[in-house]
Amino acid sequence: MPELQPSTAIGHAIDGPTVAVFTVALKAEFSAPAHRHPRGQLVGCSRGAVTILTELGAWVVPAGHAIWLPPDQLHGGQSFGPGAGWSVYVAPRACRGLPDRPRTVRVPGLLREAVLRAAEWGDEGWDEARQRIADLIVDEIGRLPAEGLDLPMPRDPRLQRVARAILEHPGDDRGIAAWAALAHSTPRTLSRRFPLETGLSFTDWRQRARMLRALELLAEGHAVTTIALDLGYSSVSGFIALFRRSFGVTPTAHPIGRGG
Repeated sequence: MPELQPSTAIGHAIDGPTVAVFTVALKAEFSAPAHRHPRGQLVGCSRGAVTILTELGAWVVPAGHAIWLPPDQLHGGQSFGPGAGWSVYVAPRACRGLPDRPRTVRVPGLLREAVLRAAEWGDEGWDEARQRIADLIVDEIGRLPAEGLDLPMPRDPRLQRVARAILEHPGDDRGIAAWAALAHSTPRTLSRRFPLETGLSFTDWRQRARMLRALELLAEGHAVTTIALDLGYSSVSGFIALFRRSFGVTPTAHPIGRGG
């Protein structure tokens, strides 16, 4: 989850143990302003959802997932719904073989149990047993494949104007011609530039923005029908079908929809 004391101090500690782990439980939503630290960070969510924002884009972290943030990555965060999770801070020396860009990953059982074990450590001396668990955590971070829970932001100011408007009102169903007018551009330019700058077509980008917002709303406890209508879908069944296509399960079967 977003950082809380005393975790912020260890995030800035260049030396010290290979990993430092903190758990957190939140009864209310929490936001963290943009910041950076020299340690890498794996932010895991076990209940609720967290959205991490960087200059590269937004990443939604639902229950059972985590986001890797490399050292010195500027980032801020927002939690949705009552939540629980953990943060692993990785010493800079151990981050050399880890991804150099943020990525959302699914947390396997082995990593989860290693993290929870490390979270129990007190201030006793660092020994070989702890180092083996720390090395396992670092190795797992490097092996995990990225999940499609990110929303890359375009760099072109015209496209950014459109992207921000969609993020603020994902249910806005205006056509591409109207979006192009907002950007003081043309539909052709919008259609051509979005894939070049985000890797997604304009339609797919807007669809992903809606699906990621759906995860946030599920975490807040909204009903599926309400979410579908708020996101601009005229058919609840159509929304459910798109959700299943995006995440492999229906909204009510998703860990967020089941309460984590």
